[in-house]
Amino acid sequence: MASQPSPTHVEIQRVAANGIHINVATAGTGPAVLLLHGWPHTWQLWTGLIPHLAPHFRVIAPDLRGLGGSTHATEGYDAVTLAADAAALLDAVGEEQASIVAIDAGVPVASALALDQPARIERLVLMEALLPGLPGAEALFANGPPWWFGFHATPGLAETVLVGHEPEYIDWFLNEGTLGHEIEDTIRHAFQAAYTGSESLRCGFEYYRATATNAAQLQSATRARRLTMPTMAIGAATVGDALHRQLEPIADHLTSRVMSDCGHIIPLHRPQALIDLLMPFLTVAIGLAV
Repeated sequence: MASQPSPTHVEIQRVAANGIHINVATAGTGPAVLLLHGWPHTWQLWTGLIPHLAPHFRVIAPDLRGLGGSTHATEGYDAVTLAADAAALLDAVGEEQASIVAIDAGVPVASALALDQPARIERLVLMEALLPGLPGAEALFANGPPWWFGFHATPGLAETVLVGHEPEYIDWFLNEGTLGHEIEDTIRHAFQAAYTGSESLRCGFEYYRATATNAAQLQSATRARRLTMPTMAIGAATVGDALHRQLEPIADHLTSRVMSDCGHIIPLHRPQALIDLLMPFLTVAIGLAV
């Protein structure tokens, strides 16, 4: 188990990349690790992991397009465009290669980048999400997707009716996603603030509205290419081993773990257990024993 880390200096900056400005937190030195959050998160999702990673890696934790401090773009929420954002961000901060750790809405983004530019991705960790359009997860949604998928995907609806109730709505997902585990007030408030107002809400819901486009993009990409880098799938109480089943036919070097006693938002619910999985997997590439 990793020891308690020392306090870590985190630098926040806005970087021009792929036609937008990306708000990004960076910390540490060494090989790059790109952390891609989901919904309803910001880069602060990784607060509990950064102090463990930064002594060994250069951590790069952006707010995804439209979310947090990044540009509230009118379009570009499909996996291929978001992957181009990530690649441009790596270029902007001077990193030719990186490992990626992604969760939820960040998973299609990371997968699209790894399929398109495999030479840039050292190692790939994908958590608690499904890859639209790929087989293997049919049983998970045998009775239909969760109620909020359709609500969020209907243009103009959720961002209209939720205005004025954003904190309560975000809190419901945070509480469900951590099985009621206590969340630091600074993180909770950061997420609430990031998704307050109709435009901030719209940007978040655009990730759901891109699902059909993402499915077509990932189907096309996986017909032509494979995930050739070492890949780890991590499931928890929500997704379980469904992501493993999707990745198994397309990943050359796949390792999978299921944290059955953990909520969907793994970095908030069980950050230490996640670090215990990540560190051995990521540090192999730099020859470090942990």
